[in-house]
Amino acid sequence: MALEIERKFLLCGDGWRAHAHSARRMRQGYLGGEGSRASVRVRVDDHEARLNIKAAVVGSARAEYDYPIPRADAEEILDTLCVGVVDKTRHLVDFEGHCWEVDEFEGANAGLVVAEIELGAVDESFARPDWLGEEVTEQRCYYNHALAMHPYREWAAAQ
Repeated sequence: MALEIERKFLLCGDGWRAHAHSARRMRQGYLGGEGSRASVRVRVDDHEARLNIKAAVVGSARAEYDYPIPRADAEEILDTLCVGVVDKTRHLVDFEGHCWEVDEFEGANAGLVVAEIELGAVDESFARPDWLGEEVTEQRCYYNHALAMHPYREWAAAQ
C-alpha cells in the first residue's frame, strides 16, 4: 500500500517567498462529496495531469495512490464531473533538508496559504522555519477536499 505522511501548517509571514525556487499553478477537482471512504481527485498543472486517490481520514498518515492520465481526459473530468474545484499556486521551498510545498489558494479560497511537508515516518523530526504558524494537520477544514466543498471564503467570513 502506498502511504503519504505529511503535516500541514498555516503561515505567520512571507519569509518563505525569498526561498521559493519554483511555482506552478494547479487546478484540481473532486469526484465525490463528503462521507466517502476515499477522496478521488483529478489535477492538472503546468506540466501534467494526474488521478489521485487518498483515504478520507484526518491525520498525518493515510493511504494514497497516484497515476498520470491524459491531459484532455483530466480537463474534461474537471469541467463535467467534479463536485468541487480548487485553484492554487504551489511554491516549493527548501529548508534544512526538506522541501516544503506552500499552497497559495485562489478563487473561493483566496487569502488562504498553507505549507505542507512530506515525511518518511510519522515521528520524523524536521526544522521549523520561522514563517511557519499553527499546525492544522488534524483540522479537516484545511484539507483540499474540504476546501472544494466548503471554500475558505465562506467559513472564514463566519468566524
